[in-house]
Amino acid sequence: MKGFRSFLLRGNVVDLAVGIVVGAAFTAVVNGFVAAFLTPIVGLVTSSTGDFSKKSFNADGVVFPYGALIGALISFVLVAFVVYFCVVMPINRLHQRFQPKKEPGVATKDCPECLSTIPAAATRCSFCTIPVGPQKQEVPMQKVSP
Repeated sequence: MKGFRSFLLRGNVVDLAVGIVVGAAFTAVVNGFVAAFLTPIVGLVTSSTGDFSKKSFNADGVVFPYGALIGALISFVLVAFVVYFCVVMPINRLHQRFQPKKEPGVATKDCPECLSTIPAAATRCSFCTIPVGPQKQEVPMQKVSP
């Protein structure tokens, strides 16, 4: 029982539960926006009422309600459009704005024995532990005054 309790109280599980609840509430808001504003606009553009759910055709006495599929497809495309432009793009911009600037990386070299990447100033490989000399750096010559 103690293990199960610690599993439930772990940060990932709580974050996931909160995300699902917020996602469900957000889905209701987006679906309401699509139904109230965007679907009627599609209806105006296509000279229809915007309600495709009752459209169907018959073949040999079998009813095919294609209107429900068309309505679901339009709703899906519109919801995806709203989510992308109203959520994903602004969040990506925030991430880019507040992402720390990348500092220049540490100079590296390859170990001659195991070919692992190690810092250039290393005197011993951290993977295979063989001694490696530091990378030779050119030192500017100093002029000697007479």
